[in-house]
Amino acid sequence: MALTELERKRCDKALADFMARRRPPPHLRDQLDLGFRMEGQCIEIFEIRPDWKDDSVRHESPVAKATFVRTQGLWKVFWMRADLKWHGYQPKAEVNTLKEFLGAFDRDEHGCFFG
Repeated sequence: MALTELERKRCDKALADFMARRRPPPHLRDQLDLGFRMEGQCIEIFEIRPDWKDDSVRHESPVAKATFVRTQGLWKVFWMRADLKWHGYQPKAEVNTLKEFLGAFDRDEHGCFFG
């Protein structure tokens, strides 16, 4: 089941605040940037980079994903491995709040999200 309108607004605010702190400086964003999208009950964070041959083409590379499980009242945390499949983030595979997910993503203690 998708997030409610109120939950989406709260997530939008938390993600916007997080991105304001975490994104590269404005002068570097044409070479590397971070973005996010919300679809249903999932939030995905991705890197945005120009194509190596054509700077006008941008590529998105998924980095992290959190899925809200309403029946359990928690968020499941995933990271994209080199095999291009989502895997549970073993140090903290489940968190209670979106803020906890963003904190784990920001710290990246095990180098899963950004190597």
